[in-house]
Amino acid sequence: MHTLDGVSRPDQYRALGLSTFAFTVCFAVWTIFSIIGVKIKQELGLSDTQFGLLVATPVLTGSVSRIFLGVWTEQFGGRIMFPLQMLITSVCVWLLTSVQTYEVFLIAALGLGLAGGSFIVGVAYTSRWFEKERQGTALGIFGAGNVGAAVTNFAAPFLVVAVGWEGTARVYAVVLAITAVLFFLLAKTDPVQQQRKVSGEGPVSAGSQLEPLKDIQVWRFATYYFFVFGAFVALASFLPRYYVGAYGLELTTAGVFAGLYSLPGSVFRALGGWMSDKWGARWVMYVTFIVSLIVLFIMSYPQTSYIVSGITGPIEFNFGLSVGVFVALTVVLGFVMSLGKAAVYKHIPVYYPHHVGSVGGLVGMIGGLGGFFLPIAFGVLLDVTGVWTAPFMLLFVIVAISTVWMHVAIRRMERARHPGLADERYLSDVPEAPLAAPADTPSNDTAGAAVRPAE
Repeated sequence: MHTLDGVSRPDQYRALGLSTFAFTVCFAVWTIFSIIGVKIKQELGLSDTQFGLLVATPVLTGSVSRIFLGVWTEQFGGRIMFPLQMLITSVCVWLLTSVQTYEVFLIAALGLGLAGGSFIVGVAYTSRWFEKERQGTALGIFGAGNVGAAVTNFAAPFLVVAVGWEGTARVYAVVLAITAVLFFLLAKTDPVQQQRKVSGEGPVSAGSQLEPLKDIQVWRFATYYFFVFGAFVALASFLPRYYVGAYGLELTTAGVFAGLYSLPGSVFRALGGWMSDKWGARWVMYVTFIVSLIVLFIMSYPQTSYIVSGITGPIEFNFGLSVGVFVALTVVLGFVMSLGKAAVYKHIPVYYPHHVGSVGGLVGMIGGLGGFFLPIAFGVLLDVTGVWTAPFMLLFVIVAISTVWMHVAIRRMERARHPGLADERYLSDVPEAPLAAPADTPSNDTAGAAVRPAE
């Protein structure tokens, strides 16, 4: 565990503030195609398949890039990696305005996706500035930077009207480049990198950083994030279509209702971090999964009519959710998913304090891939079943599997740590010391449980 000797509160707030601002800008850039994509499609005369690939490419690369960006941040520090990542991305965004062919657009979109990888850079950098007891709150505040998507939704349309989509992309590229320069000038080297400079120790090897990925527990955390983040991104893009198709609403109204889901899914992440610090990340994950199961079960039930043969004739019953009730359920779902996103990343620096970048990168990558694959799965389900609520049925199954896996794994760890609890039904949430060194990382959920926290 790194020490925080000489780190003041202003140093911590500086690191958190700069990281959150940079991540907000990056997330706004990552979602820029939601506004300018239609114009690009019209100008290039793209087919729906070509357009779908173009829009999906930043999501895919933003997810995959998190694993190596996390490793490099652990090696070289966030003060170097964050500005470098933003500068490369800004060049790719600027490239959008000058290309003429679809293939080069794909290359530019590939680079633009690096903006999504900024999340793990900020997590690794921010976590090094805070004590374990405050990391959940700090990472929750940082994660609220995904409100950058709302910034794009509100600001970019006005920019497109004023300066066109090319001008909008240029504005975004310049803002991102300025943010990179400001971050490098104002940010300080994190405590771990500072200690390495003083001691003359070299960067940690990529091999040792990737060692914990053999641990099945890491993949279990990734499964949680596949839902709380991946499904969040997927639903944010699917709900407008759902409201238009299932309820016959106008697109503008559907967009507002979808925004009511997205907003709590972003801004309450800080609350989830604080709750994870106060009551434990495990407790927050139980709340997230249980509430999600209830909400998704209700949302999954399709509009249904029953006809019962009564004494005096047929009696018809109708069941279905009004649009108002459905919107309220999505707000609740977005809220608990926001808490869950913070809780997942509270686990990582506690269980793997020496591998935040690599472990967090893998978890973030799997979560991001959920945002790429789930919309495709939603479309397939709609085509195959013809039932509008089928995507929510899929999400219910994913949450049910994650809940069972989490509970079984926790019970196994508790019994391994305290054999006398074999018949105990009530679980504690008292953390113990995290793993001391990379070499001590166990290969499964039960091995080495005696030294794992109960978060």
